[in-house]
Amino acid sequence: MDKKNTTIGVLLLIAAMASFYFSARYGPKPPAPLPVTSAAAPAAAPSGQAGVPAPTALTAVTHPVIGLAETVTLANDFIVVTLTNHGGAIDNIALKKHLAVQDQRGLYTLNSVSAAPALSLTNFPGADRDTAYKLVLKSDTEAIYRATSDSLEVTRRYTLEKAPGRDDYQIRHETTFRNLTDKPLVLPRAVFNLGTATPLNASDYGMYLNTGYSDGNDTNFVARSDLEGGGFLAMLGMRDGAPLPAIDRPASIVWASVKNQFFCMVLTPDQPGNGVRVERVKLDPHAPVDDKRLYGVTGYAQFDLKPLAAGAASTFGANYFAGPKEYKRLSNAAVFKHGEEKVMQFDSFFFNKIFFSGFFAPLLLTIMTWFHSVIPSWGWAIVITTLTLKIVFLPLTLAASRSAKRMAKLQPHMQAMREKFKDNPAKLQAETLRIFKENKVNPVGGCIPVLITIPFFVGFFAMLQSTSELRFASFLWAHDLSAPDTVMRIFDLPLNIMPLLMGATTIIQMRLTPTPTTDPAQQTMFKIMPWMMMIFFYNFAAGLALYSTINGLFTIGQQMIINRLPEPDLPINAGAASSGGMKNVTPPKKKK
Repeated sequence: MDKKNTTIGVLLLIAAMASFYFSARYGPKPPAPLPVTSAAAPAAAPSGQAGVPAPTALTAVTHPVIGLAETVTLANDFIVVTLTNHGGAIDNIALKKHLAVQDQRGLYTLNSVSAAPALSLTNFPGADRDTAYKLVLKSDTEAIYRATSDSLEVTRRYTLEKAPGRDDYQIRHETTFRNLTDKPLVLPRAVFNLGTATPLNASDYGMYLNTGYSDGNDTNFVARSDLEGGGFLAMLGMRDGAPLPAIDRPASIVWASVKNQFFCMVLTPDQPGNGVRVERVKLDPHAPVDDKRLYGVTGYAQFDLKPLAAGAASTFGANYFAGPKEYKRLSNAAVFKHGEEKVMQFDSFFFNKIFFSGFFAPLLLTIMTWFHSVIPSWGWAIVITTLTLKIVFLPLTLAASRSAKRMAKLQPHMQAMREKFKDNPAKLQAETLRIFKENKVNPVGGCIPVLITIPFFVGFFAMLQSTSELRFASFLWAHDLSAPDTVMRIFDLPLNIMPLLMGATTIIQMRLTPTPTTDPAQQTMFKIMPWMMMIFFYNFAAGLALYSTINGLFTIGQQMIINRLPEPDLPINAGAASSGGMKNVTPPKKKK
């Protein structure tokens, strides 16, 4: 049976590798996405990106030409904000502490290719993104733009000055509307662009691209894929398969965001809004329309403005975060007071929800971040976090392992009982419960370590999908713990070492652990499972495989110690049970 199971596992692994190879070699080759997130150089203002078309190349078809953009920059130790007179808004934000490409010059830049300047007004005549504003004030930390019509003056102020209750990645913005007439003035709805989120690189299929919003209680996200059309429901004829031009979500808005896997832009207004609009953005106008990878996502937050009395003014104020998705930063309640940390989306999928990733992922990340503050290596932080969890749960794991060992020793006797009472299920059940009780065996005891591990494993997986700290963090041969640790490619097939180590430790662990069943089908499943896990996680982040490998190594050492302990002394005569007999442990009745 062992040889047969091993053969099956090897064949499955070979089949998966062959599938990876042929899909990579003979599958369609879409054009690589543009490097839309890189500033030209760290020292320069990031208003021009090499190899990236200017925003007018994307928007000239649908928006009138209002002249060349005039830009200025505000900067602190974390971001460089480039402002444009087109709409008096934010052209892009370069992140000083994050490179666009590992070990290469060029900062990661948000909104570098976009549907519109971030925080620009939409469909607001005389003051929207098609209006050339005048720069009326500029300092190192502040810029003020103004646009004036016959009836309305709109002043837009941006400040990057450090202030209590404001994060280093936050920009304070205020738009003031002033009625220039001697009559009441009804203002149109103010619709602010939230920015445009784009894929991280050519390998990013946009799974985490979305627009999110919160009403103060519930948080919702609209993914880019929701706008793509097609899908299972379209195949069933339950909806149109054509892409959607936009999705509108009326709701009370205390914050709204656009984001990709590791970076986000979050608008937190002083007063709630009343809706969000989500659209796809084609990053390369010349790319094929059906190439879904070459689309970003943008969002718009909507606010109703009260009518202005003659000569009166009103101000819309908001904080605008543009930076990495760092839980420690976003969970700081002194700055982010409306649950903005939920932009991390730790429990975005049903699988994450049923295993409480919304609790376990932040817990693991908090523990890991603390260890990283002591030992400045994210790889070692993962290792120490894993070992800490194993040690904390060691007493429970040892008790469960002893129970599994006792259960394995009872198996011959259980088989004999099943044969003896095969025609009397009630008697068999009663005898089984009695034997378990007398021998202090928990029938599900061997499953407890697995049940404990699963929420942490799922939580760790959810954490890796959102945590920017692990991006470009190297450890041993892995250059990036948030990506597969590919060391080379053999005939276009990636060789990832960490998942192979994870699979090897799981196989050894399964062989050392007593199997609490004699069912051949279940035994076969236990032996094939490690091979399936190795295939499934082969192209996942190296940090996840590192966690699982350390977890497996600890379990192997633990199980080797348990296996060397003396055999449990049970009331049941295992030898007699295996030959069909049973030892009578019931006290004899007294003679009258």
